[in-house]
Amino acid sequence: MLKPKLFTTLKDYNKQQFISDLTAGVIVGIVALPLAIAFGIASGVTPEKGIITAIIAGFIVSTFGGSRVQIGGPTGAFIVIVYGIVQQYGMTGLMIATTMAGVILVIMGFARFGSIIKFIPYPVIVGFTSGIAVLIFSTQIKDLFGFSIKKVPSEFYEQWIIYSESLNSFNYSAFGIAILSLLIMIYWSKITHRIPGSLVAIIVSTLLVYFFQLPVETIGSRFGAIPSEIPEPHLYNIDLAIIKNLIAPATTIALLAAIESLLSAVVADGMIGGKHRSNMELIAQGLANIVSPIFGGIPATGAIARTATNIRNGGRTPVAGIVHALTLLLIMLFFGKLAVLIPMATLGAILVIVAYNMSEWRSFKSLLKSPRSDVVVLLTTFFLTIVFDLTIAIQIGMVLAVILFMRRMAMVTNVGVITRELTDEEESYDPNSISKREVPENVEVFEVNGPFFFGAASTFKDAMRVIEEPPKVRIIRMRNVPAIDATGLHTLEEFYKDSKKQGTIIVLSGVHTQPLYAMTQSGLLDLFGEENVFGNIDDALDRAREILGLPKKGRPTEFVPSVKREIK
Repeated sequence: MLKPKLFTTLKDYNKQQFISDLTAGVIVGIVALPLAIAFGIASGVTPEKGIITAIIAGFIVSTFGGSRVQIGGPTGAFIVIVYGIVQQYGMTGLMIATTMAGVILVIMGFARFGSIIKFIPYPVIVGFTSGIAVLIFSTQIKDLFGFSIKKVPSEFYEQWIIYSESLNSFNYSAFGIAILSLLIMIYWSKITHRIPGSLVAIIVSTLLVYFFQLPVETIGSRFGAIPSEIPEPHLYNIDLAIIKNLIAPATTIALLAAIESLLSAVVADGMIGGKHRSNMELIAQGLANIVSPIFGGIPATGAIARTATNIRNGGRTPVAGIVHALTLLLIMLFFGKLAVLIPMATLGAILVIVAYNMSEWRSFKSLLKSPRSDVVVLLTTFFLTIVFDLTIAIQIGMVLAVILFMRRMAMVTNVGVITRELTDEEESYDPNSISKREVPENVEVFEVNGPFFFGAASTFKDAMRVIEEPPKVRIIRMRNVPAIDATGLHTLEEFYKDSKKQGTIIVLSGVHTQPLYAMTQSGLLDLFGEENVFGNIDDALDRAREILGLPKKGRPTEFVPSVKREIK
């Protein structure tokens, strides 16, 4: 459905919701200010361009987006690729690449590609996201230690060569300000979430540097004065030769924007119990990236942290996102000149926290226990992102995931399963059909057919959302699932957590050897509990009756032993 959520939510809008949206929007606007400045500088452009992007893109995403609560703006995901484009092609090249990415996103939206993004394997997403986090951390070493380096190279290994050669320029004052800022941001959240720790760190460190005249580089000493107004829209000269070279980076920006925005929208859906319009969201992201460069902005997408802040503070409609953009505009107009006093070391500390939150180290560690092929995809994408290029990492990661999946299918092919899937026989010929069993009330049986890989996982999630009234017990029947990958495991884990919140107990039935081994290695089997995993539907139904306090029906004489006994 290509209709902005704003138009839908305004139908039953009221004064109480407006007050909640107004409060949330102002708070998110304040939270977004230091991040917008930090992302702009880290991307290799001037600080005001980050603020302009948050204002323009934030307004467009909220006005035309497919999510009720999505907050758009510059994010850490773009830092690495934007920095590389600026170094190689300058600001004109970045503006062209951003516009191209916007056009690609609009085309993806109208082509209904929103759901296809879900098919990107989970190890690929975690791999390049963790890689980006490492690169962001690496780019901030100069400001954290106050090194006297005129220009930090874009390549990871060259950065560390420069750092090792600059140890004699270590600035104790800058390092002290960076450590103080980190401690404030880490421990301030224990006091309150209403006022962001990054803002407190900026205020405290700026006052210290200003009143004690500490020899620390600031925004003003590096970039000069910050304009306190939105620049006039202007077009730029389009060089066809540059366009040809920017096709790959622009596609990467578009793909990153699509992944980030839709992941953020999915997280937001889980927090508010809503359902976003993925294709409309892609169109809005595309429009934001087409318009933003006209005012000198950089690439933008949905920001998970700011979206979550919006929700936690009562934002429930796109009005909150619009207020957030207007709040940033007012701050820029009336307080923009004060930003020149902010220490660069503090902005470096803010980006270190951003890198830590982006790293997904828990997910990374968990994926290392996944099937070997998923580990290969994860590590390959991760190291290619760091050593070579994000574009190459995503391309090779995707291709490798597909190749290894086909290899896995060749190794675990179950002729019986495939034969059943290819026949058109009625279910009555299946002696193990659920229609031949008595399913107790408050018990639901859902059967997964075929490999539970990165494509099928999204179908499973969609099917589970259709069910309005959660049952007491849900049996997931996996007799026709010969294999599962990391994305399938991640989906099952999310599904388990959602079901637990609803008070539903999950029982697994007919788990094959490869899925059982993968679940054991990842720790998912312990999450479900061995007592809730069975080799056949009759034992699973008896377990459901036991949970409900009903008498068991007993097993048929030709019962299949439980999975744990079968493995032993």
